Amino acid sequence: MIKRTYISAIVVLMTTFAYAGGYRVALQGQKQLAMGHTGVAVINSAESVFFNPGGLTFLDKKITISAGISPIFSNIHFQNSQFGWSTEADNPIATPFNVYAAYKVNEWMSAGIGVYTPYGSGVEYPENWEGSHLVNKIELAAIYIQPTLSFKINDKLSIGGGPIIAIGSVNFNRNIDRSMTNVSGERANVTIDDSGVTAWGYSLGLAFRPTEELTLGLTYKSEMKMKARDGEAKFHNIPSTAPGNYDNVTFDATLPLPAELAVGASYMINEKWLVAFDYNRVYWDSYESLDVYFSNGTDSHNPRNYKNSSVYRFGLQYIASERFTIRGGYYYDESPVQAGYFAPETPRNDSNNFTGGLSFNISERFAIDAAFLFIHFDEVDASYDHYQENGQNVPFGGSYKNNAFIPSIGVSYGF
Repeated sequence: MIKRTYISAIVVLMTTFAYAGGYRVALQGQKQLAMGHTGVAVINSAESVFFNPGGLTFLDKKITISAGISPIFSNIHFQNSQFGWSTEADNPIATPFNVYAAYKVNEWMSAGIGVYTPYGSGVEYPENWEGSHLVNKIELAAIYIQPTLSFKINDKLSIGGGPIIAIGSVNFNRNIDRSMTNVSGERANVTIDDSGVTAWGYSLGLAFRPTEELTLGLTYKSEMKMKARDGEAKFHNIPSTAPGNYDNVTFDATLPLPAELAVGASYMINEKWLVAFDYNRVYWDSYESLDVYFSNGTDSHNPRNYKNSSVYRFGLQYIASERFTIRGGYYYDESPVQAGYFAPETPRNDSNNFTGGLSFNISERFAIDAAFLFIHFDEVDASYDHYQENGQNVPFGGSYKNNAFIPSIGVSYGF
């Protein structure tokens, strides 16, 4: 029984990868972030490497470069009035970044590359809090590298795409169960650390300009499989009476990251005003369960039962002068988590997201891009019902309130 409890502790490590996707914060470009993170049909910088690789050939300049950073300030408040629980998570400040470059080879072909961090956040709860058997601390980071080629079919239609490699790392700690201690009364816990976890996928995009004012776009990012091999687990404060050998235990696991389809449209009302809309569909139903296999011959199966989710994005841009361009936006992001599967690793619910920002053109070639994102998650009273102890499911739940504020700063250069 104790052996099964140890194994379930390790399972939560890999579920954090999935929650990183489910908790995906859109921070892949400062210009597009300011416009509600629309970009499938907004072609104004090298950020199109991420948003729509098919649009690169429509960029006017020979070389365009964009880079930025987005520090995340977030908070989580958990409460269960029935048991008198109240906890505030201390979330470390994360700094996702993005770097893009695009080069116009000739009038019909462009090349680009992007390096960005779609996942880069952390959660840290007080030591031995009420849900410490599920999580104490998580630090998660992933870097995506995406080379891209784009080809213009004619003056109105362009396609593009390329491979994506994801390189990830994770550090995770949780207590073994709700009560186990050593002879000194210290809670038994496990820390799991792994790096160099990789996955391969691809991105495809299409951009269509039927008129000078209207742009339509479509992109698809494939499902990716994160494969952890020989991950390290360190156990602390284990009582001497615990059976089994848990020294130098490693694990293997494969986790799908879902495919995503996005369509978008932008319309230039006049020479100053541009409006945009994107719709994203994320195919989370590929994540039904996580199977983990250990070097000591045991295994574990952890159901998640995610559902497909949608994101609805709206953006607006106004060219105020030769120096200033102002942007604003909003998007509604649905949660893929179903009832009974709500865990505190990265607790999230449906969210309303408000964005804004501007570009300051220092010269014809160089600009500073600033943006912000405020995320307000709907308050939710929910539980995770699949934690097992002594052969029984032990639900853990309560109400969660969380939000995040993310300022973002970047530069863009083109000639």
